[in-house]
Amino acid sequence: MNEEEKKLFREFVGDVESLSEPSHYSKIPVDRNTPALVSRRRAAVKEEGSEDNFLAGEEHVPRVKPLDTLSFKRDGVQHGVFRRLKQGHYPVESSLDLHQLTVVQSRVEVLGFVRDCVAHDIRCASISHGKGEHRENPALLKSCVNYWLPQLREVLAFHSAPRHSGGLGVTFILLRKSERKKEVNRLRFPESKPSW
Repeated sequence: MNEEEKKLFREFVGDVESLSEPSHYSKIPVDRNTPALVSRRRAAVKEEGSEDNFLAGEEHVPRVKPLDTLSFKRDGVQHGVFRRLKQGHYPVESSLDLHQLTVVQSRVEVLGFVRDCVAHDIRCASISHGKGEHRENPALLKSCVNYWLPQLREVLAFHSAPRHSGGLGVTFILLRKSERKKEVNRLRFPESKPSW
């Protein structure tokens, strides 16, 4: 940079103050207890093949194709609720990214993530698994997610995300209310039907 360019730069930027003093900036707080972070911490201290994880390994997983749409709804979930999930109308409160993970690591992550979401009263979450189109083993993680999620009673429904939210490489999940949240609703609405 020559002197003329430096002069132009100084004129454009103006006076600059040093950030070395703490009073000039504020630190952005980071929530260290989001479901995704809690799940990752738990997975880091657990052994990958932990016995409390009942989800099957890849050898038992029925395969889907990279461009297949994933879709599941338990009995009792209203059609309108499922349609809203399918269209991406519920805000995604937490997400899990399985890219770069093995099937064994993903298995631990998915189970921990779903349980942590329920514990944190998260009703809609997403799992990014990719399509696996150009892999040696196509759609492996996608197939696993499709097979594992219905096995978790906390999962009420799931559907591949709309194109603008990740499309066929992301799955939106509708989760059961935590017992704490159900109790709050029972106290607020004593005459209403039990909530799922």
